Amino acid sequence: MVAQNFSHVRGWVFDLDNTLYPPGSRLFDQIDQRMTDFVMRTLNLPRPEANRLRLDYWQSYGTTLAGLMERHGIDPEPYLVDVHDISFDALLPDPVLAARIRALPGRRIVYTNGSAPYAERVLAARGLSGLFDAIYGVEHAGYLPKPQRAAFEAIFAADRLDPATAAMFEDDPRNLAAPHEMGMRTIHVAPQPLQAPHIHHHTDDLPHFLSLLTA
Repeated sequence: MVAQNFSHVRGWVFDLDNTLYPPGSRLFDQIDQRMTDFVMRTLNLPRPEANRLRLDYWQSYGTTLAGLMERHGIDPEPYLVDVHDISFDALLPDPVLAARIRALPGRRIVYTNGSAPYAERVLAARGLSGLFDAIYGVEHAGYLPKPQRAAFEAIFAADRLDPATAAMFEDDPRNLAAPHEMGMRTIHVAPQPLQAPHIHHHTDDLPHFLSLLTA
């Protein structure tokens, strides 16, 4: 039954963080720390206030970066380099996931609110390099982040991807709302399911879910 729901899909869009690697790797904990450090230095704030602002901007703007750009006019490029300067030692290659992605029919892309160079390093650490036709970071949407629909529209237009024949895999449920509105199949990749009209499927095991699509 799952495969039937994807028989029309020829475009496969994958988020990166906590989607193409398990949340237990806690990679984003390092990024959160570096974002807070950046806010402290840039705005001359104590750590508790910088951490509060980091979370507030993420909730209000989609990313901390978007809030810093909107409210403080920061240059996004140094920020993206700084916050993604982390260790990838917690990531392990996943040959099963690689095989499942390789088996998908059609075009496969990564779209992240991080930067494309960062995504490439994550994919390399996971043994997923060379499996995707394109890798898009927030810079490719003019630094406009998910969940804003205009960000998705910019990426899909650049890729010439038709949402009506595409699927979106994403750990953050709010980032599936716009893809759903645009006609995509939506898959929430997370330890716990969330019942919502814009979520078609849930999985806590991405390789297994992908195996159901090509069986």
